[in-house]
Amino acid sequence: MAESRVHTQFKLTSDDHVWADVGEEVTLPCHLPPDTSAVATTIRWFKETECIYLYQNGQVTERSGYEGRVSLITQELERGNVSLRLRDFRRSDTGDYICQVIHGEQKEEAAVCLWYIRGKCSRTPVMFLNT
Repeated sequence: MAESRVHTQFKLTSDDHVWADVGEEVTLPCHLPPDTSAVATTIRWFKETECIYLYQNGQVTERSGYEGRVSLITQELERGNVSLRLRDFRRSDTGDYICQVIHGEQKEEAAVCLWYIRGKCSRTPVMFLNT
């Protein structure tokens, strides 16, 4: 059995913005320090004010409309990765998300904004010459 290593004080880190196109799988990043296990914590993901995903005591609850589309990477919980994977991105998924981790009396939150982007951006500049 893995030893639980949640420190009495912990901080969450996340990216400010993530972009996705319709139908894609996107990961909303959220991390405890790498030496901090999240296995014995309560993890909640909110879209705006609605809880869309709850992980508690190894049990998962998903909000209607997100069933089968959201998950944690459970094998990464031991390393502090509490990122939410969202499959089949829809335009209605755009918005502000909050990752909340609770251990004992401590509660930490981190925010990430999920934006809709149509198509892929090319990193190679394209020039058109009139001849």
